[in-house]
Amino acid sequence: MPTAAHLDFQEAHARARDAVHSTLDAAALEAAVAPLPVLRVASQAPDRRSYLLRPDLGRRLREADRAALPAVPGCFLFVVADGLCATGVQEQAPKLLAAAVPLLRRAGLAIGPVVLASQARVALGDAIGEAMGAAMVAVLIGERPGLSATDSLGLYLTLAPRRGRTDAERNCISNIRPGGLDARAAAEKLLWLTGAALRLGATGVALKDEQPNTPLLAPEGQA
Repeated sequence: MPTAAHLDFQEAHARARDAVHSTLDAAALEAAVAPLPVLRVASQAPDRRSYLLRPDLGRRLREADRAALPAVPGCFLFVVADGLCATGVQEQAPKLLAAAVPLLRRAGLAIGPVVLASQARVALGDAIGEAMGAAMVAVLIGERPGLSATDSLGLYLTLAPRRGRTDAERNCISNIRPGGLDARAAAEKLLWLTGAALRLGATGVALKDEQPNTPLLAPEGQA
């Protein structure tokens, strides 16, 4: 292998490893999504090392946080989780929320407070959604960093969230970032999947992504 290629690989690998250990600036993210109300929770993983070595702890909600969560029956809930790359969440989650929340509201959906979850895996959204009585939960989470991208956001949509749901019961929108799927396109896809899930009564393998190529809703101010 040429020296330049070897050094490029080492640099990319080091950046990916650093991204896994990146931390979310919760205060900055809360300010970035204002005026949306924000709640903060954490998983049962006490630190980053435990989170990486014990995935099961990242799927469990701290009992004190569960007891403190308000009830929002029937709402659509966004859970913003650090996941395996907090950098991607910090950069992409506010953009996606800014694009998606107006679309969902215009479609007649009630949006609950944004729940900011630390040391979180995807399934933590099930526990949060169950505790709050949400009709549907969308978990925005940092995706595992690759050698070419350390800023990617994933979205996992689950109808009727509750503990015990499996990955087969979710739909995923991945690679949300400027170099992949931009925030507006991801918001359009989320809107389509949400409507299809409500009509079908299911998310996951039963719900096929057959989104049309035309926009689902006209931009604000247009008929």
